Amino acid sequence: MRPTTRRPPSRAAADGAFVSGQRAPGGPADSRPRKGRGALSNPAGRFETLESEAVDDGWPGDESEVSAEPESVVLTDAARGVISRNQSPDVPFEQSVNPYRGCEHGCVYCYARPTHAWLGLSPGLDFETRLFYKPDAPARLAEELARPGYRCRTIVLGANTDPYQPVERRLGITRGLLEVLAAHRHPVSVVTKGALIERDLDLLAGLAADGLASVMVSVTTLDDELKRTLEPRTAAPARRLAVIRRVADAGVPVGTLIAPVIPAINDHELEDILAAAAAAGADCAAWILLRLPHEVRALFEEWLHEHLPDRAERVLSLLRQARGGRDNDPRFGHRMRGSGPWVDLLERRFALACRRLGLRVGERRDLATDLFRPPGAADQLELL
Repeated sequence: MRPTTRRPPSRAAADGAFVSGQRAPGGPADSRPRKGRGALSNPAGRFETLESEAVDDGWPGDESEVSAEPESVVLTDAARGVISRNQSPDVPFEQSVNPYRGCEHGCVYCYARPTHAWLGLSPGLDFETRLFYKPDAPARLAEELARPGYRCRTIVLGANTDPYQPVERRLGITRGLLEVLAAHRHPVSVVTKGALIERDLDLLAGLAADGLASVMVSVTTLDDELKRTLEPRTAAPARRLAVIRRVADAGVPVGTLIAPVIPAINDHELEDILAAAAAAGADCAAWILLRLPHEVRALFEEWLHEHLPDRAERVLSLLRQARGGRDNDPRFGHRMRGSGPWVDLLERRFALACRRLGLRVGERRDLATDLFRPPGAADQLELL
């Protein structure tokens, strides 16, 4: 992958690099499994007025235009600010920072996929292959922390896309953000499926020693084959459990997040996942029901009929039962959990398993905020 500068959609790229608004190969007519990719196709986003489709007109031509596999391209995204504020009662944090737009992990169910439509890109393969990063994100973060009206509250890394997706190994934006937070004793919580978090345990352990850091490792399944198609470029299940152990051994509070729970696909693994996570050192756990906002619904159904055709209708039926007959329920208080008999049973199973294993229910932690030192504060004190 190569960093490229993001350009307006109307401007051509002289070097042939990706231009914002230029989608990867793989429209609706080219729906098929691709190695290392979660989405099967690359349909237009919901704001597009035109949809292109490859058609065999009988004339010989360059088949590579149809069959070419999309390659990952990384583009810079100038950030005016990096801290996102949250007012939803459904999530246990008030602010977050996302180092990247798009995610190469390729989880087909990802609720963040529809955000790519705002860029004129597809929530399908584009979301996995057209990645945006903020090279000056650490500097922008320091500027925001230094503002006179800033109020210290835990910052979550990984609320939208994974901060430890493969491209982080080369770009190091997440580590740069952690360095800023560590320097100013600011509380941070990390959510990830990536093993690369082990690289930053020096920073996280130092923060955790003062009650300033926590980690949630998402474990969706213990089945390697299911992981391979559902979330293809994430760490293997056994590797994620090893991450929990490493994080716990480093003295960083760590829990597990079963997200999403998908009926008739991974819900039967609930107790096994919790037991494995607890044995690895997790001290708390939470779960989220599969969400299908906007384009995610069609992408997930396409994946379902390709990989699990024998149970596709049952999965969708159970989801609709949990969503009041709808494919998705965006209402606060409902979107993360759902309702109905199936959900009630799942909640009871989860609570009983956590009680038996000694796991605290929920991912919220009260991290310290009184140690925060705003950028520039030390310099000001020296002048007194």
